[in-house]
Amino acid sequence: MTVFITGVAGFVGTNLAQAMLARGRRVAGVDNLCRGSTRNLAVVLENPGFEFQAVDAADLDAYRSALTALHRRSPIAEIWHLAANSDIPAGIADPGVDLRDTFMTTFNTLLLMKELGIGTIVFSSSSAVYGDHGDRTLDEDAGPLLPISNYGAMKLASEAAISAALESYLKSAYIFRFPNVIGVPATHGVIADFVRKLRATPDQLEVLGDGTQRKSYLHVEELVDAMLYIRAHAADRLNYFNIGAADEGVTVRFIAETVVERVAHGAHIRFGRGNKGWVGDVPRFSYSIAKLLGLGWRPKLSSADAIRRAVDQIAGQEPAR
Repeated sequence: MTVFITGVAGFVGTNLAQAMLARGRRVAGVDNLCRGSTRNLAVVLENPGFEFQAVDAADLDAYRSALTALHRRSPIAEIWHLAANSDIPAGIADPGVDLRDTFMTTFNTLLLMKELGIGTIVFSSSSAVYGDHGDRTLDEDAGPLLPISNYGAMKLASEAAISAALESYLKSAYIFRFPNVIGVPATHGVIADFVRKLRATPDQLEVLGDGTQRKSYLHVEELVDAMLYIRAHAADRLNYFNIGAADEGVTVRFIAETVVERVAHGAHIRFGRGNKGWVGDVPRFSYSIAKLLGLGWRPKLSSADAIRRAVDQIAGQEPAR
């Protein structure tokens, strides 16, 4: 039986595929290569247990053709649906990006699962579904869910579509609400942005917002470990979990200072105004993982430790000019 991953050439998808193959699973996946890259898959492409096709899950005809052929050759046990637009500002500038790449990929995946009789979906949702609740600690049952970005809105719509599908044809669903995930291969995000800025202007780092934004951060290796743990241990028909660090997080100022120390020691940090980096940014976030802790999984790294590790990794990934 095969595990199928959408968005497999992306940041999380690449790490997930490697972890599954290391556990002896057969893995296949698709990616439209908008943000993902076949370079990210260099290691797993050599594995005989892995199969990749450059297919856009928002293109229903192409997606149906690829998934149907694969399912006939090697029956698909479950789909891990990671494909989405992960650039929140891009979705603010053009809402169609999130409609197409975040929601329609989910809608098409569910449609094809119904056609092919694939019963289990694992979905990468986001803490962005909650919206801005200030300092309130958010557990999985917090509400109302009022996202302030198109990205969060389409993730929430995807969760709703999965819930509805469970009523009629899905056997089980796992919904993982991701925190801020960091590590390599980094395609974007605050650390990659800071490193690239400093490579271009080593004497100065411009920061969006005043640096007081505070969020928790989880390294991608721990995220993947948590997802696989939940999949193995949670047994409800609908399983939904916050995944994150077990702390209150760190500030953007801390991240900027850590990147400067690693990449361009002594560079001047110039902060902007206000506590939001962009439209749709949630400046402070308190995220409960009590439900996940109760299941028996705990992160090994604090947010600060995860930042330090990811800064070192991404600084190595981004070439000096």
